[in-house]
Amino acid sequence: MCWFSGLIALSMLVGMSSPSSAQSTAEPAKGRWTSLFNGKNLDGWVMKLKGSDLGENYKDTFRVEDGVIRVSYDKYEKFNGEFGHLFFHQPFSKYKLRIEYRFVGEQCPGGPGWAYRNSGVMIHSQKPETMSKDQEFPVSIEVQFLGGAERGTRPTGNVCTPGTHIVMDGKLITQHCNDSKSPTLRGDQWVTIEVEAHGNGTIKHFVNGELVIQYEKPQLDPDDRDAAKLLKANNGEKALSGGYIALQAETAPVEFRKIEIMPLDD
Repeated sequence: MCWFSGLIALSMLVGMSSPSSAQSTAEPAKGRWTSLFNGKNLDGWVMKLKGSDLGENYKDTFRVEDGVIRVSYDKYEKFNGEFGHLFFHQPFSKYKLRIEYRFVGEQCPGGPGWAYRNSGVMIHSQKPETMSKDQEFPVSIEVQFLGGAERGTRPTGNVCTPGTHIVMDGKLITQHCNDSKSPTLRGDQWVTIEVEAHGNGTIKHFVNGELVIQYEKPQLDPDDRDAAKLLKANNGEKALSGGYIALQAETAPVEFRKIEIMPLDD
């Protein structure tokens, strides 16, 4: 039994019931793009920040302004580890996901150096209700968004693996982050990320229409504390075939203006 197909059986831990926020977007249908963001509010989404209860929007980190979802730190004096994620209420397995994002402004004081202009979207994620109060990141696959610094290369559309592993070129990859072949994108420009996910099969990342990385067989890391709980509940099955989508807040102010999904047959 893989994660997605086992969600119903695991309702106590990773069940498919949605967060309490009302859905305001059309039900995604196979073969066509559907917006997951209504441009007005966070209906259909729920936030989880480290140290806060599910649904508590600590210091108004996630907000909708001027038709975009904005991750903002203007109410923070200093960052103290409050990593956050904004989850869509419905899980997906096989789909195309398209997001337009841009970095704006300065990093929150106290943010770690690696988090400079760093955000992303988590896919195949655990259910937000199953995260512990002090858990930093959901067990998931991260499609990492990076903005360029003044010097050096810094690709975007990378893959990171909190509590998980992937397979690339037939080899199990246990390294946490793996760079894509995208160019470094500096400034406050809008970037289009597209993810094509085929359950436990191939997953591809595209940056501005160009394929930049692909991998397959996402799976739980049995040595990770948070993943081990899910593994136990899933009768030892490591394979991840689907899960939730979540936008990240990692101390970098960022805006998301388009979030669309197209469910696939295979």
